[in-house]
Amino acid sequence: MKDDSVICAIATPPGNGAIALIRLSGKDSIAILDPLFQSPNRQKSLSKQATHTVHFGSIVYQGNVIDEVVVTLYKEPHSYTGEEVVEISCHGSTYIQQFILQVLTKNGARLAKPGEFTLRAFMNGKMDLSQAEAVADLIASESSASHDMAMRQLRGGFYKQINTLRTELLNFSSLIELELDFGEEDVEFANRSELNRLVARIGETIEKLVKSFALGNVLKNGVPVAIVGSPNVGKSTLLNTLLQEEKAIVSEIAGTTRDAIEDVINIEGIRFRFIDTAGIRSTTDTIETMGIERTFAKVSEARIILLLVDATETPANIEKQIATLKPTADQHLIVVVNKIDIHDPQEIERKFEKNIFTSFPTLLLSAKHHINTGKLTALLLETIKVKDINQNDVVVSNARHYEALTKALEAVLRVENSLQTGVSSDFIAQDIREIMHHLGEITGEITTDEILGNIFSKFCIGK
Repeated sequence: MKDDSVICAIATPPGNGAIALIRLSGKDSIAILDPLFQSPNRQKSLSKQATHTVHFGSIVYQGNVIDEVVVTLYKEPHSYTGEEVVEISCHGSTYIQQFILQVLTKNGARLAKPGEFTLRAFMNGKMDLSQAEAVADLIASESSASHDMAMRQLRGGFYKQINTLRTELLNFSSLIELELDFGEEDVEFANRSELNRLVARIGETIEKLVKSFALGNVLKNGVPVAIVGSPNVGKSTLLNTLLQEEKAIVSEIAGTTRDAIEDVINIEGIRFRFIDTAGIRSTTDTIETMGIERTFAKVSEARIILLLVDATETPANIEKQIATLKPTADQHLIVVVNKIDIHDPQEIERKFEKNIFTSFPTLLLSAKHHINTGKLTALLLETIKVKDINQNDVVVSNARHYEALTKALEAVLRVENSLQTGVSSDFIAQDIREIMHHLGEITGEITTDEILGNIFSKFCIGK
């Protein structure tokens, strides 16, 4: 995928604005722009200027001034891509942006493909593949949690951890491969006790990374929260209260909500995707039945289930509703007792005291009058346990990384089993090679054009 051509693209969002940025990268970037650039005194040549310098002037084509611009120069290898890079800051007119691009392509540049600047940074050793993917995550981040994860990965925390594991394995892999060369002499160059300890430690680290994906994925994409319960318990009212807008229709008529209604709110830097679902009950209404079927589909996708019940509901009936929902071990169910404002508070507290649903937290509130809704948001944050994450911890949020780590962990377990049962060195060597292969897939030390094409095609053009 190595390409020495000069690429160009608009690096700012499409449309009109005060300023736009056009970026070039490639060996002759400055040479392509130089004849188009005119300084105020008409004496300056960009090719003779030092790296990391900024120059004011005009873009002139066929004697006509296109725009006044500011040009920034970055000479190889001191640039984002590791190549010669030029950035042109022009006025944000769509016409000006497109005109400059056309002139650049006529002078020898070509339009960049999605993610091609970052691809070149990877190909030129400016970053590893996991850092390159973190660039896309950083651009797409919509909360402080997803931003922090992307920044940790961009700064190389994930790469350092993976590279350390791979380097430690490399030494033992070499010794075991050497044993295979002396197979007939039945010698051991690799100390099996040390290898056992190393593999156990590597397995523990990889397992921790694999488990972190459950949290990393929801922090990156938003925590799905399904609001479920019988008709008229106040699900839509609760959604509106949390969103602080009239998102869902509220009515005393049972079965008003026929389909799932979704929206996102940011609570202390964490994105929660709330899903108001159709009330669960027996019905002959075809449309309402379809809505209830979608409710159960949304429940299966949710990380957190808010089971909303009326304060007059009996604990026995609530237990039946919990059994109907069948929450999995990976889901968190919270029993939310609503409408406490219209019932005797002492009676309600007696009924639900000491958290009678021992496996699930219970919260009393009034969605209509905003009573204890703050406690609900605090409980949601506590459920995700983001505060338990150390600022230096690596949290896996990329599905490709998760898949590679899972396969590496499977190979680690096979090595551990082989060492315990005395399996021959050739099987151990194969599994160690597989561990190193999957770890190398994450950092890009082992990759294919197909994988790179798939990753960088998802980037925006200009990055």
